Amino acid sequence: MKRLHASKLPVADMAQQMAVALTDDQVAAIEAYVRLLHKWNQRINLSGSRTPEALLSHVVDCMALLAHLPATATRAIDVGSGAGLPGAVVATLRPEIDITALEPVHKKHAFLATVRRELSLDNFHPLSQRMEEHRAHADFIPYDLAMSRATFALPSWLAHGRTLVGEGGTVLAMEGNEEHPLPAHARRFRYTLTDRKRAVIVAAISSQDPAQDPAQDSA
Repeated sequence: MKRLHASKLPVADMAQQMAVALTDDQVAAIEAYVRLLHKWNQRINLSGSRTPEALLSHVVDCMALLAHLPATATRAIDVGSGAGLPGAVVATLRPEIDITALEPVHKKHAFLATVRRELSLDNFHPLSQRMEEHRAHADFIPYDLAMSRATFALPSWLAHGRTLVGEGGTVLAMEGNEEHPLPAHARRFRYTLTDRKRAVIVAAISSQDPAQDPAQDSA
């Protein structure tokens, strides 16, 4: 990754709230991503947050996933990636994981392609596809990890996500104040970010787990 300018946003301090220690290059890369997101967000609707500081809060929220990434994961998918949350954040901080980012809205896909190019994220692969289209490809290979943020209702995402990973794979979800009942194979890890109660949901997929029919919503 090419070296970027020093940070002026409190990236490192906020990352510490997630117990994430960043290198100087990672801090610079995260700020460059936030600045790019802020610039594009003035032209297309990527997020309801309008300031770099508010956007940074969303980015740092995604860092909560880092502690739950399987050590053996090399391929991951982010469904409904939108502003690159969480896929672009994970790709920036975990370059050893190849991340496919599905975003069927062309303007948002164009933003993700710009993120890949300007941040030199060779492990970040935006695709302008819907989940069903991607999964139906003849050469589809199940991923080690599936993640999504603010695209599906939690029960629906857990059902969809398990269709994208192989045996022993992991589905990650993010939950706000409203807690949903979890299936037996899922666990909730609560955390707080700037006084907001949040949680990461980790579902370990096994052939022994009863499959559920995904809801009709899709991304």
